[in-house]
Amino acid sequence: MKIVTIIGARPQIIKAAGLSRAIGENYNDKIEEIIVHTGQHYDQNMSEVFFEELGIPRPNINLSVGSGKHGEQTAKMITGIEQILLDEKPDAIVLYGDTNSTLAGAIAASKIHVPIVHIEAGLRSYNKSMPEEINRIMCDHASTLLFSPTKAGIENLEKEGFDLSSVSPFSADNPGAFHCGDIMYDNSLYFSELSDERSNVLQENGLKKGGYVLSTIHRNDNTDQPERLTAIFEAILEIIEKYKIEFVLPLHPRTAKQMEINLSQELRRRIESEIRLKLIDPVSFLDMIALEKNSKIIVTDSGGVQKEAFFFEKPCVILRPETEWVELVECGAAQIVGWDKGLILSAFDHYMSTADIQFPALFGDGKAGKFMCEKMLESLK
Repeated sequence: MKIVTIIGARPQIIKAAGLSRAIGENYNDKIEEIIVHTGQHYDQNMSEVFFEELGIPRPNINLSVGSGKHGEQTAKMITGIEQILLDEKPDAIVLYGDTNSTLAGAIAASKIHVPIVHIEAGLRSYNKSMPEEINRIMCDHASTLLFSPTKAGIENLEKEGFDLSSVSPFSADNPGAFHCGDIMYDNSLYFSELSDERSNVLQENGLKKGGYVLSTIHRNDNTDQPERLTAIFEAILEIIEKYKIEFVLPLHPRTAKQMEINLSQELRRRIESEIRLKLIDPVSFLDMIALEKNSKIIVTDSGGVQKEAFFFEKPCVILRPETEWVELVECGAAQIVGWDKGLILSAFDHYMSTADIQFPALFGDGKAGKFMCEKMLESLK
């Protein structure tokens, strides 16, 4: 079987490592994988370093589309992916998550009838103002095989008309949807020990295990609106002052730029003078695992970091008005606070004073990649 895997953003590069590893360990003689990097993320620290550090197979092809408006960027990717599919004639295209690379791959493949395999299918925020929500819905409804990491994802697909009792042969008109566990859980288990061996990020930043809060802020909804970004940083500064605890914030390049534009001079001065607020450069995946594993609480607007917080049994304060990972909230391991300063403070107080937080096994057994390979071989050849 020949598959073309599309990656373009940092989380997709990491997710692809899980599937590539499953292929290499178990199906090297049965599955040929051609990796295409769209170049959607082109910053050295946000992309290339992950191939080097994690031993992920190098892309066979790089479209190098770079940044641009959504339509412009997606159009370039559609054109490039379509030609690759015509040249390679794969049995399927594998798409991850909900980025513009995902959407471009779905459009290109569906037009020339290449079966689509969507990993992380069925996730819904029920907020169509998010570009990611549109991307994931459109990809799901063009897919032949849909692999959902959670029961909630499968339930969402059923609500939208997918027949969960469908049997092979699968097609875009008769798709197969499966609850398989999370490929990122596979990765977190695999790379956790490697992180212990290789990461020095705690020592480099003078951090003590369990003595700091990890935060990430990158979503446009937060960074591009002055009142929201202001409320988030004011809350962080109040928490630092109240609990005398350090905050570590690996700073996405866009966030750094928007802080200069959207925060008042006075607030920027307070941020710069607060020695317990450590604004650091973007970190490698292994460093990020180390920061997550050894933090006390995680405060983030990233869907991936929300999950990783759960994998490493850390309570999470979600800086969004909704989440695709509803199970985290339902079991009490995370709270949704949006950009409301009062809610941020209240959620943080709760987790600082609550020891009994449950982290049930929601994301499979760490063998999602192997399950996906088996299903592809059964269903697409």
